[in-house]
Amino acid sequence: MNIEQIRDYCLKKKGTTEEFPFNPDTLVFKVMGKMYALIALDRWETGEKAINLKCDPEYALELRAEYENIDSGYHMSKTHWNTVKLHDAEISSSLLLTLIDHSYEMVVKGMPKKLKEQLN
Repeated sequence: MNIEQIRDYCLKKKGTTEEFPFNPDTLVFKVMGKMYALIALDRWETGEKAINLKCDPEYALELRAEYENIDSGYHMSKTHWNTVKLHDAEISSSLLLTLIDHSYEMVVKGMPKKLKEQLN
């Protein structure tokens, strides 16, 4: 998938916004103000295509064991975030979309009831 496809997919999710809260090179997708995906645009443009996604800790370990291109989150909590490298075909588009969905759902699941109600 290219970056525009990822961006479009994320922006179609309910309550999602895109921001640059850290610097002009780090694109962040948030649901109701909570991060669920980050892309380093400067690295993407140099061929280091990757996305950071939130993940259940046990599932994160399973993914890291199964896929060479999934590592602990770069500059993130190593327990709750994965970096998914997209420079080759190991990570299919369908798996990437599943991981984006999982990240979004993890963030929504952890929200206070009031925010969840606003989302619905």
